[in-house]
Amino acid sequence: MVAPAFDVVCVGEAMVELADAGAGRGFGQGGDALNTALHVARSGWRTGFLTALGNDPFSQDLRTGWVAEGLDVSLVLAHPTRAVGLYAIRTDGDGERSFHYWRDASAARDMFALPHMAAAVAAAEAARVLVFSLISLAILPAERRRALLDLAARVRARGGLVTFDGNYRPRLWPSAGEAASWRDAAIARADIGFPTLQDEDDISPTTLEACASHWQRLGCQEVIVKLGARGCRLPDGTILPPPQVVRPVDTSGAGDAFNAGYLAARLQGLAPRDCALAGHRLAAAVVQQAGAIPQLDRAAYAPLAPATRA
Repeated sequence: MVAPAFDVVCVGEAMVELADAGAGRGFGQGGDALNTALHVARSGWRTGFLTALGNDPFSQDLRTGWVAEGLDVSLVLAHPTRAVGLYAIRTDGDGERSFHYWRDASAARDMFALPHMAAAVAAAEAARVLVFSLISLAILPAERRRALLDLAARVRARGGLVTFDGNYRPRLWPSAGEAASWRDAAIARADIGFPTLQDEDDISPTTLEACASHWQRLGCQEVIVKLGARGCRLPDGTILPPPQVVRPVDTSGAGDAFNAGYLAARLQGLAPRDCALAGHRLAAAVVQQAGAIPQLDRAAYAPLAPATRA
């Protein structure tokens, strides 16, 4: 049997990040699916990012940087007229962040309309793991969201794993009800689910157990509910706190790093508890530095690497 070209394919949007002047940083990058993709790629897994960029200098810099990180860019499409999205971030004294976006006409929003998307989707369909989020759906026109859900269904039918994160950003949706409808459609196509309790409660008031039950009832059995500093709820109902308490500098990308650590350990064949511990450790390393995707010591990724590579 021929091995798939990708262990993991993440679908979503990349943006250029601007930090406030006091942060002492220049341009960065971010996007939930991108954050996860880069962490998994740094861990040594064959990782692709399905998205669209423009032909602007920022887009070109992103592509160059991703190649240097080991992220496969063969699924990154070029939009002839649009550019990459932009966001500004501020953090308070506790490392909590607030965002301002300029993304309405980003290239990624139009990715499913581009000429070479069919070939990119076919390559993504063969991946061992497909990763997307509620943000991945939110940035797409309604008529294109179904194409992403259809891709997830085909990956699952072929025997691959589908991972869905319920990242809810109210500004991206006309209403919480519409977001909940698309979230539920995605949950029904997922094997591994990463809801954040606060996001779920923002969409519709809920409790920890009700949240987990809702996702499982819709067909996603491996549900890890993220609880912020408290840790996470494992699929068996156990609450797993982080193995160490850290003081965050910037919480941007913490949940995405957790997802990446969990998935890399899952690819190694580890049990959910060990996968979640790996996620906690990677998230802790990320929040102690500024930026959604900070440069980390390679030692942070060593435990997540493939044991062998054919």
